[in-house]
Amino acid sequence: MSPHLHKDVGWRLFIRTVLGRAYPRVFGYAREPVKLLIDVALPLIALFAYVFVYRAIHAPEVFIGYVILGGAMSAYWINVLWGMSSQFFWERQIGNLALYVMAPSSLMAILLGMAIGGIVIATMRAAVIVLLGAWFFHIKFMVRSIPMVGLVFLLTVTALYAMGMMFASLFLLFGREARHFVELSQEPAYLLTGTYFPIKSLNFWVASAASLIPLTLGLDAMRQLVFASGGASGMTMGFLSPKIECASLLVLSVVFLVGAHQSLKHMERLAVAEGKLTETHA
Repeated sequence: MSPHLHKDVGWRLFIRTVLGRAYPRVFGYAREPVKLLIDVALPLIALFAYVFVYRAIHAPEVFIGYVILGGAMSAYWINVLWGMSSQFFWERQIGNLALYVMAPSSLMAILLGMAIGGIVIATMRAAVIVLLGAWFFHIKFMVRSIPMVGLVFLLTVTALYAMGMMFASLFLLFGREARHFVELSQEPAYLLTGTYFPIKSLNFWVASAASLIPLTLGLDAMRQLVFASGGASGMTMGFLSPKIECASLLVLSVVFLVGAHQSLKHMERLAVAEGKLTETHA
């Protein structure tokens, strides 16, 4: 006689779905150490180029730390674009999207699992970039508040991946144009978010508009909190105060999470009503 099988529902099903979807990303990546080496080595080459440019023009040494920290945080932006925003588009191409829609668990749980797996991978890459960059270029960190840095980092990552979850359903509705939009968004974001320079260097209104990308405010706040000249003396390098940027990131997190929930619900309704959303030629 077969034992009774327990069926998870509600929050138990949600959690198991999250863990189950995060598992292949984390452990699948760990089984490919060569890929980790490539993902870290290639971005480091670009970062070193910016460092040598700053040294050639005799820029303040703190700018080198800005470049390393910006390059580390860019790992999350790349993962959001390619591992979250365009994920459902690729899943439809290989035939998995129909299975996701038919599954008893929510699409929000599936995307959250992807996000957690992506965060683990991006954190590994970011940590290696920071450690190697700090060791190679002798970067000095002057952390003002470890809890504040942790809070800013948490809110930045939450807002970024919430935005990626919202874009996942929107990009799916765009069809083949999603890939073009992702490719178009990658490089301009490095300029708008101040990945390799202080965002305060841009026009105030341009920087304010760029703040809709969570990486902009998160990177600016972390620079002020971990470097001596980042904001300790009159906020000389910072765009806004870390507290204001932290509050703004909290608002962006809520807005993007609500937007993700609503857009995913809309996508599910379209899949049921029209029956064409999961077709690869849509």
